[in-house]
Amino acid sequence: MILYVIGTGPGDIAYMSRRAVEIIKQVDCVAGYTTYIDLIADLVKDKKIISTGMMKEVERVEKAIEQALAGKSCALISGGDPGIYAMAGLVFEVCKQRNIKLVRAQGSDIITNGDDCLFLEIVPGIPALAAGAALVGAPLTHDFAAVSLSDLLTPWEKIEKRLTCAAMADFVIVLYNPKSKKRDWQLKKAQGLIMAHRDGATPVGIVTGAMRDNQHISFTTLEQMDSADVGMQTVLFIGSSTSLRYLDFLFTPRGYSKKYDI
Repeated sequence: MILYVIGTGPGDIAYMSRRAVEIIKQVDCVAGYTTYIDLIADLVKDKKIISTGMMKEVERVEKAIEQALAGKSCALISGGDPGIYAMAGLVFEVCKQRNIKLVRAQGSDIITNGDDCLFLEIVPGIPALAAGAALVGAPLTHDFAAVSLSDLLTPWEKIEKRLTCAAMADFVIVLYNPKSKKRDWQLKKAQGLIMAHRDGATPVGIVTGAMRDNQHISFTTLEQMDSADVGMQTVLFIGSSTSLRYLDFLFTPRGYSKKYDI
């Protein structure tokens, strides 16, 4: 009885880990959000598929766990990394609620073969912030904070506090989920909160659909950020006070020039 929670990376199979590909090829069942299933269609065409749409995360996790407890090997897939704004945390929530005994499945940590436990392996993937940063340049070379603007699961008041603290601390700020069809005001609010502590000319990198067919990279400034064309596949990189534009790239110096001759 084993459940794999797998990060499929930004979308293209070329950016998945070898471990992720091997597991998906060998499991009995694959569960995931419909879009992520479609992105790896060639790998799962002969598998039993549990595919659900948006807002069905709990159902998806429960069905994957049920398959594993029934004796099937199941891969629950997440875009990016499963532990970053993704499914791994929900798996633990559901298992804790049900008092399911979990055993880490990696390597020598398999210490029991009892029927009352669920073996679990979390397989990391390239997160959207890493894929986007690579396309923008090197914005995350120094300290950064990632904040999701979706208030579906997190109260907006808490998001505001996190944005304000990150701006005050001069972190590079990575924004996930900046806008959707039903959420069209949060980005403007975030812009105002950050501009209270940061120059409006601060460079901003914008990546939509990283490593996918619809990939698009652009740059703007903090004071113009609210007019950018963004959506749920977009990640924004708001520079710190030291971040710089160089040609068609954005980077944040680590501080080497203060210590060495460059």
